[in-house]
Amino acid sequence: MARAKLFTPFRVGKIELANRIVIAPMCQYSAENGCMTDWHLIHLGQLALSGAALLTIEATAVVPEGRITYADVGLYSDECEAAMRRVLDSIRRWSDMPVAIQLAHAGRKASTEVPWKGGKQIPPEHPNGWQTEAPSAIPHDLGEVSPLAMDQDGLARVRDAFADAARRAARLGIGAVQVHAAHGYLLHQFLSPLSNRREDTYGGSLENRMRFPLEVFDAVRAAFPAEHPVTVRVSGTDWVQGGWTIEETVAFAKELEARGCSALHVSSGGLSSAQQIPVGPSYQIPLARAVKAATTMPVIAVGLITDFVQAEAILSTGDADLIALARAILYDPRWPWHAAAHFGAAVKSPNQYLRSQPHQFPHLFDVRADD
Repeated sequence: MARAKLFTPFRVGKIELANRIVIAPMCQYSAENGCMTDWHLIHLGQLALSGAALLTIEATAVVPEGRITYADVGLYSDECEAAMRRVLDSIRRWSDMPVAIQLAHAGRKASTEVPWKGGKQIPPEHPNGWQTEAPSAIPHDLGEVSPLAMDQDGLARVRDAFADAARRAARLGIGAVQVHAAHGYLLHQFLSPLSNRREDTYGGSLENRMRFPLEVFDAVRAAFPAEHPVTVRVSGTDWVQGGWTIEETVAFAKELEARGCSALHVSSGGLSSAQQIPVGPSYQIPLARAVKAATTMPVIAVGLITDFVQAEAILSTGDADLIALARAILYDPRWPWHAAAHFGAAVKSPNQYLRSQPHQFPHLFDVRADD
């Protein structure tokens, strides 16, 4: 049997990946004042033993008001940094899986309740709420409090905060940074004409709408060690007439590539409640394919990829270079083990779990952990 591409090594910048499976950032809404808690140790710890090639820390706010909810992780203070260090130190005792972090600002989608309590916007006067900010004073949905349109000082403050968070990530020994410019959050809000109605040099034309996200990328790239990759997550389309398009995504990707972006993670939607998403298995793959065809950057595909053969097909047809798992690996934290067993491949297991290797897969754990 030919070796499955899913279990071939890959390189992103200076990071060597053992296979093509990466764990996408997934918000847990379990932080306290921006600080990671024991939940993050449990959550990230189990995923660090999964056999995937890269673990990405959830969307991490660069300023307090950039959090989606009051329970989001941040990396904007010494306390946040110390809490994250405790979690990472514990995980690294037992796993050598490379760790990345997604840096984010929620913009007008900030100040909300946690999802299992409804996820609605919390008004500024509420103890768990605050005044949101955005490119323009346009609320995300009807009935919500309008965000404040960011002025020049606000743009500089947020840009500097992204860079400061990248420096904190470097101090923590995190191997890669992903800039979140997707899912309707602040940088995506600048990109889309539906949310960006500015009349200065940051609004109007595609060049102007890309300006602030590109400035943020440049600031992060300059602040993070040159030998470590900086990637970007994008929404390939808003799925709304008159919104952000895949053609604009390709143009944005080319600008990022010219600035040293190491990879592009292609998702979609999240900006408007009017979106009409044709949800189904691999529904975002055509978006990844378009970026892959137009650039030389590695492309990460994501979105309802749940089946082993499905993931392998995406790679073998050249639509993407890496597969990102989110909900699928929450449901099955041993997804990479099971995929490796299916394809007759090998994956790393902790020494403590070697006895679990099924008799019918005698070479499944041939990639040995360090003694």
